[in-house]
Amino acid sequence: MRARSPRGLSSEVLGFALAGGAAYAADLGLFVWLRGPGGFGPIGAKALSFLAGCTVAYLGNALGTYRGRTPAVGRARQYGVFFAVNVAGALVQLGCLGVSHYVLGLASARADVVSGAGIGMALATALRFWGTRIFVFRGTARAGGG
Repeated sequence: MRARSPRGLSSEVLGFALAGGAAYAADLGLFVWLRGPGGFGPIGAKALSFLAGCTVAYLGNALGTYRGRTPAVGRARQYGVFFAVNVAGALVQLGCLGVSHYVLGLASARADVVSGAGIGMALATALRFWGTRIFVFRGTARAGGG
């Protein structure tokens, strides 16, 4: 992959953030609906909403942020790698929460939010951005594209 200019990288980060925001909204909205009117338990609801969020993020990145890149592999395989990168990000968030809560003994609700949704989310987002651009959308740029 060729080096990106600061302007190109900032537009890539913005596109990634917009796709991620849409994915977060889809994940949260579906989870709340499945847990409430949908009648699902917490694990089933989260599994389905996570899958939906991954799909929204993939589509946002494939059709938006990285639309100018020719896929190096087929779309189904590309989605599989994208899903794996997102699972790795989720594990980072869980790891931060687990270390903070169970190893460091920071067991208040506030500490859990800071470690899981704050620090964990920041680290997971950095991992997802890196993994998405290096492993998922690593195809070559099309003429006139990103």
